[in-house]
Amino acid sequence: MAVPINPHLEGSEDRCQINDYRLSRLGLFPGTLCIECDERGRGKTDSMADYIKEHYDFPLTTKSAHKPLTGVRVIDAGNMVAAPFATVLLADFGADVIKIEHPKYGDGQRKLEPIMNGIPLWWKSVARNKRCITLDLGKPEGAAIFRRLAKGKDVIVENYRPGTFEKWGIGPDALRAVDPRIIMLRISGFGQTGPYKNRAGFGRVAEAMSGLTNLIGEPDGPPMSPGYPLGDLIAGIFGSLSVMMALYHRDMRGGEGQVIDLALYEAVFRFLDFDPIQYDQMKTVHMRTGNRVAYVAPSSMFKTKDGKYLTLAASTQNVWERLAEAIGRKELITDPKFIDNPARVENSIECNGIVGAWIEQHTRDEVIAQFDQYGVAYSAVFDMEDAFRDVQYRAREAMVRVPDPDLGEAIVQNVVPKFSATPGSVDFLGRKLGADNEEIYCNELGMSQDELTELKRSGII
Repeated sequence: MAVPINPHLEGSEDRCQINDYRLSRLGLFPGTLCIECDERGRGKTDSMADYIKEHYDFPLTTKSAHKPLTGVRVIDAGNMVAAPFATVLLADFGADVIKIEHPKYGDGQRKLEPIMNGIPLWWKSVARNKRCITLDLGKPEGAAIFRRLAKGKDVIVENYRPGTFEKWGIGPDALRAVDPRIIMLRISGFGQTGPYKNRAGFGRVAEAMSGLTNLIGEPDGPPMSPGYPLGDLIAGIFGSLSVMMALYHRDMRGGEGQVIDLALYEAVFRFLDFDPIQYDQMKTVHMRTGNRVAYVAPSSMFKTKDGKYLTLAASTQNVWERLAEAIGRKELITDPKFIDNPARVENSIECNGIVGAWIEQHTRDEVIAQFDQYGVAYSAVFDMEDAFRDVQYRAREAMVRVPDPDLGEAIVQNVVPKFSATPGSVDFLGRKLGADNEEIYCNELGMSQDELTELKRSGII
């Protein structure tokens, strides 16, 4: 039975946990319900987490009226993952992103699984909040239209091989002639310069060359890929960040537009923060350690009595001491083999073994309860079903329900991060190929219906 909201309790000293949650939505509030809720059938020992689990679902998205990037105009002329991910991060916060696709083939994302009943689900997410048009940039007529579209825009994003846009007549010099204020983000596998610049590159390739792939896997096993296009997504984050810095320079310091050269492998390489300086100074190569973290102990993946997995890392002395108390081994705190992190790292196999032996004697729920009580830094290893059911995901509204003409409604990640005054929002999901052709070509570029029809007939759009 759902617990009624009691707005009359707002401001009282003995406030209802449910009202606190409903009013602030800032997280979980441990404790009991108010007397009135208890009188309506809930026990005083029912926690806020229990209430959320039983009664709270992910909310229907609501459009933010105060997005911070409202008025920023972006052309997404990219393909697949890296460039589209950079632009969707901008679109989530209000940038007007026009997504350009080839009229016949569309973006490669439309062909990637998961696809349900012919509907590309990944596309629905990565193209959210974007207006979609078709245009063949490789044809002179298409390039001419692109230059018209570019005028007055703030940002153009592309991730073709270096030289492709120049070949089509829409490279940086051509666009600067159209509008010197344009910021052009160019994402490629290996950058716009250097002997590898013409190589094809995707996230998996960048992960390998950056050194990330070499760090994943067991010490005596082969290197492994993350199983997700992490390199592309990392580059997308760097891409959106770089666009914001370029916009700040242009608009706050009186600068002009500029070209941003972002290589996939360099973006991933930057994430390997200490590896270069370690090799330079110590001449040692950071290698695979399996589930262990080479510089922290205990740290691993641990299996519970009921066959679930948890991970933890005692990255500080305080966390280690709390962990030792949680597993009933307080004497480990003063044991010379485990007295500080360097000692624990030296004896990491034994240290992990002690922790693992305790965990495998308890169920996941028992471990979670004990670790929460003692403040241990841990997490159960979630799959997507776990995320959908988890009370923290629900309390934080980490996902939202979005109406969609193809799917009826779909649940996707909410906007990250959460802004107190100027939040972003998910207004709609990825649209059909060329869905906004008429609006943009006719209403914004001033083309007639006859012109639009002829462009379609000739394969330009």
